[in-house]
Amino acid sequence: MSDPQYPSSNFSLAGKVSVVTGGGSGIGRAIASRFAAAGSSVRILDLNLAEAERVVQEITRSGGNAAAFACDVTDQAAVKETFDRIFQSGRIHILVNNAGVSHIGNVETTSESDFDRIMRVNVKGYYNCTRACAAHMKSNGGGVILNIASIAGTAGLGDRFAYCTSKGAVIAMTLSVAKDYVQHRIRCNCISPARVHTPFVDNYLARNYPGREAEMYDKLAKTQPMGRMGEPHEVAALAHFLCSDEAAFITGSDYPLDGGFLRLHG
Repeated sequence: MSDPQYPSSNFSLAGKVSVVTGGGSGIGRAIASRFAAAGSSVRILDLNLAEAERVVQEITRSGGNAAAFACDVTDQAAVKETFDRIFQSGRIHILVNNAGVSHIGNVETTSESDFDRIMRVNVKGYYNCTRACAAHMKSNGGGVILNIASIAGTAGLGDRFAYCTSKGAVIAMTLSVAKDYVQHRIRCNCISPARVHTPFVDNYLARNYPGREAEMYDKLAKTQPMGRMGEPHEVAALAHFLCSDEAAFITGSDYPLDGGFLRLHG
């Protein structure tokens, strides 16, 4: 017999509309697919509309509900226009800020243009989408904002100056939004993955280590104490929990998802 205080649940997102930025590939794709499978109507924002539409097709073939929108998250006017279009169909319950880019280099080798690009996408992009959603969520009884950060925001990875800076800002942004909106029933948390095996990693290895991809992949994987990279579906599983009603008492938290990197590394 089930205890009414602890109802059985499959972490359903039925009846909820989710927006996932950068949902056309990698972690964003996994999150969009997982949320759709849990019953959410998913709205995928991506600079690459073709990739976003492919994910929508995958979701709809599986019986889910999804739509794709071409959107440059660094452009505040474009973000507002896109969210206004989504609002016309109803309420947004969940926002996942995921769209991001990486960069290799220390402070001396990072050009001003590279630094500005990283901050525009990884920080301003999250700000633009959160700003577009906050008042809407506030006036509709609340919601959930989940930011995809990185262990780079707390661990200070070598040769990742701009990226570390941007992800540290995302973690601080998460705490600020959580504090400002807790009374409005808006929860805000972030996930900080370590290295995750995505198309970005494969493209990086092919570009920088042609002919040595397998060797370098193995080397990068072994930097995690578990001896492997994370998988996008593992990030999606934690995102699913944090955006579900089962996590209703969680806000203002950063969740490392790192195979032991922060605590066990070295």
